[in-house]
Amino acid sequence: MSEERRLAVLRAIVQDYVDTSEPVGSKALLDRHHLGVSAATIRNDMAVLEEEGLIAAPHTSAGRIPTDAGYRLFVDKLAAIKPMSVAERRAISHFLDTAVDLDDVVERTVRLLSTLTRQVALVQYPSLTRSSVRHIELVPIAADRLLVVLITTTGRVEQRIVASEVDLLSPAGEDLMARVRADVGSVASGATLAEAAAGLAELPTRLSDSDATLTRTIATALADALVEEREERVVVAGTSHLARHGAEFTTSLGPVLEALEEHVILLKLLGTASEQGALAVRIGHENPHAGLHATSMVSTGYGSGSDLVAGLGVVGPTRMDYPTTMAAVRAVATYVSRILDR
Repeated sequence: MSEERRLAVLRAIVQDYVDTSEPVGSKALLDRHHLGVSAATIRNDMAVLEEEGLIAAPHTSAGRIPTDAGYRLFVDKLAAIKPMSVAERRAISHFLDTAVDLDDVVERTVRLLSTLTRQVALVQYPSLTRSSVRHIELVPIAADRLLVVLITTTGRVEQRIVASEVDLLSPAGEDLMARVRADVGSVASGATLAEAAAGLAELPTRLSDSDATLTRTIATALADALVEEREERVVVAGTSHLARHGAEFTTSLGPVLEALEEHVILLKLLGTASEQGALAVRIGHENPHAGLHATSMVSTGYGSGSDLVAGLGVVGPTRMDYPTTMAAVRAVATYVSRILDR
């Protein structure tokens, strides 16, 4: 019973400190929470929590604040993540549903996360190495010009224009287009990008000369889009929110801002989240980079169907509203995944 009571006291201290940013004393706990015990009992519980390293005194006042370990226990003991309201879910859905392409989805997502949590938001672009071909469309735009459109399962769209020796607008050209479109689709649709590249390169050897010529031209045009290694990207929004919490960082905002500018660091953190899938919370020194030791990061993966293709999350001070932030990150990831799965 005493352990459960001390956990209730810790929970109350975390909630009050997050709300007020002021160290929390026993009198404040009695006034604000119905703990059902005396002030002396609360003081004893606070002494035990301090001995266990879960709370600490920032200075000589009677108030206490949670430590990284205290926040960790608080997060681990959350019975359930606070659900978002119907209005909040509807607003998220509407804001993301009106995105016009992948770039717009990413930009809207990072701005939405930052607005919902009032923290720094991070969204990783879907990795091409985890993509598959959803569709390849061939669209004649002139008698001798063909637009080749590659659409991946992660929402990326690549376009190439190729020349044709056959009049694509003639009856013979239309018949050729129908055959090539079917052949290309049968080889590439649903395949990984590497598999699609290999299949398209081999496909002309099985076709007639006229079909093989156009198919080879298409395969060559798509080769770089299918196999080239692209630099991974992370989009960041809301760094100005850190200024509201400047006094909470032990030294200055400099190390935090420097870490946020290192996309290699952010990619590593978000990459781990996208591989694990579950909502991850790193608190203080749990963050592997020293510049982020005064922060907490809440992240998760998103993707099409069951395939996680990238990560997203938020970074803020350890004095964070964890239940609300975790709910926002999880909800936004869910909606982005649904968009990519269409």
